[in-house]
Amino acid sequence: MSGPSSVYVTLSGLPLLIEFKWPFHSSTAGADFWVLHADVKLGNSEGLHAPVAVNLSATVREVLPSMEPKDVEGPVINALRKEVDRRQLEFVKSGKLVPVQFSSRYYDFKRNKWVFGKASDEPIATLITRKVFWHSRLSGGNVWVGDPAEALYVESTVPHILKIARGLAESGLMTLEGEWASANASLMAQAERFEAEFKAAFGELDKKHAFEDGVRNR
Repeated sequence: MSGPSSVYVTLSGLPLLIEFKWPFHSSTAGADFWVLHADVKLGNSEGLHAPVAVNLSATVREVLPSMEPKDVEGPVINALRKEVDRRQLEFVKSGKLVPVQFSSRYYDFKRNKWVFGKASDEPIATLITRKVFWHSRLSGGNVWVGDPAEALYVESTVPHILKIARGLAESGLMTLEGEWASANASLMAQAERFEAEFKAAFGELDKKHAFEDGVRNR
C-alpha cells in the first residue's frame, strides 16, 4: 500500500512520510502484545521525525485477518495520523522510541469497523488537495487518492473520495485518471497557503510539547 515516498497528510495539515520495519514481533517484555517499529518523518522539515513502537493489543489482534501489511498497514497509518492530530507525537532531530498504543480506541466492536473520526466533504476536499500538493512537492509523481487508507481515515469510502477528487479536478486544481491524481499548476501556485497551514499546525504541536517539557523540568 505505502512506501518510503508515500505522503500521508493529517487533518491538521502536516505531511508525513512513514517508514515501517515489518513485521510485527512479539513483545520482549513478556506482555500480551505485538510491536512494530516505524519512523514517522515530518515532510517539509529539516530532518524532524518521531521514531515509534506501535503496540498492537491482543483484543485488536483478534479482529485482524492477519498482521501482514495488506491487512493492518492502513489502520496503523491512520492511528499514527490520529496521534499527530491529538498532538501526542513530538518531532525531533533525534529521539528515543515512543510507544504508540494501537488498541481498541480505534476499533468499534459493536459495528465491527475501524473508527478514526468521520469528516464531512469540505475537510475531505481539503485533505485531498493537501495530499496532492505535498506528495507532488516532496515525492513527485502521481498521487494515489484512491488509497483505502485515506477513506478509512475520514470514515468514508473510496468511491466517495474519488467523487470529491473529480470535483477538484473539474475546478482545474488537478488531473484525475482513475484513482490517481497529478497536481496542476494552479494547485502548486498555492504553495504559500499550504506552507502557512503547515507552520500553523506545527506551531500548535510544538507549543504543546514545549509546555509539557517546561512542566517536567520544573
